[in-house]
Amino acid sequence: MSNEIEIGRGKRAIAAYSFDDIAVIPARRTRDPRDVSVEWQIDAYHVDTPIMAAPMDSVMSPETAIKFGQLGGIGVLDLEGLWTRYEDPTEQFRQIQAMDEDDATVGLQKIYAEPVKPELIRDRLAQIRESGVTVAAALSPQHTLEHIDTVLDAGVDLLVIRGTTVSAEHVSTRSEPLNLKRFIYELDVPVVVGGVATYTAALHLMRTGAAGVLVGFGGGAAHTTRQALGIHVPMATAVADVAAARRDYLDESGGRYVHVIADGGIGHSGDIVKAIACGADAVMLGALLARAEEAPGGGWHWGSEARHSILPRGRRVHVGTAGTLEQVMYGPATRSDGTQNIVGALKRTMATTGYSEVKDLQRVTIVVAPE
Repeated sequence: MSNEIEIGRGKRAIAAYSFDDIAVIPARRTRDPRDVSVEWQIDAYHVDTPIMAAPMDSVMSPETAIKFGQLGGIGVLDLEGLWTRYEDPTEQFRQIQAMDEDDATVGLQKIYAEPVKPELIRDRLAQIRESGVTVAAALSPQHTLEHIDTVLDAGVDLLVIRGTTVSAEHVSTRSEPLNLKRFIYELDVPVVVGGVATYTAALHLMRTGAAGVLVGFGGGAAHTTRQALGIHVPMATAVADVAAARRDYLDESGGRYVHVIADGGIGHSGDIVKAIACGADAVMLGALLARAEEAPGGGWHWGSEARHSILPRGRRVHVGTAGTLEQVMYGPATRSDGTQNIVGALKRTMATTGYSEVKDLQRVTIVVAPE
């Protein structure tokens, strides 16, 4: 990060920008949206859109992960969520949706106190694999070693290690930390890891051998990390800094490309555009997809931060319903707020700015234009 400013005689701060602070502008050339490609490939896995669905219970069930894969994205199932704690979590979802605001945090903590069951991990992954879509699943850094053998035995195409903040150098005097570099080296499947928000932290994660790095804290619409911990990084600056780390690592490694995936702060289709414009290869969506009719949250949205047993850093929020999952992805849109036909909006912007490939959109001119 750059652009230091003085906030007082004894302290300087870094000026940073969110997606709301920036916009993209057209160039001299425009294209027909039908000539634009938004395809994406990470490792051996090719998909029609550069979109991953966040591993959040309000967003992804085994069924919605399959549906999302069939629609051209990568759905990531939380292997520490309700689907691996309960054989049929229908009643638990109903309870979460019906909770009073004041009781929601305690209610989530009680429901998620049920332990994760290895046999359910196997069953859920097998269900997704049988559909023929890319099998992607997520574990937290704290429980990766505990469940990884079960996950590998069940079969997974893409492993996501996702936490609020993930570093390549976690230090602990109480337990043996996850050695990401050794872990990823010994694994036969590509790993996406994060969140991360700075150039240096991202560069270290890239050196572990990760196929992709998540930028941000995830759970953007539902986390309270800024209120609880005082930690917050505006996403436009974070993505741009991590993209710079990708560029430098590409040179350092002699050509190894690590995908940058924006995870958090994306509430509308325009934010997807801005994330890619700042340097992201793809995005991970939570709240936008939680608004789909098929989403298991039923119009409510929460992340793993909200259920933490000691220090919750999230909440259950009401996001409502915008349409079917297909309508959210491809339209037709009946709303003008960027919550429907998000792929169509991305194609339209690429056509308007003259780019035919998603990767090329990273070269678009950006202006600082706070709302």
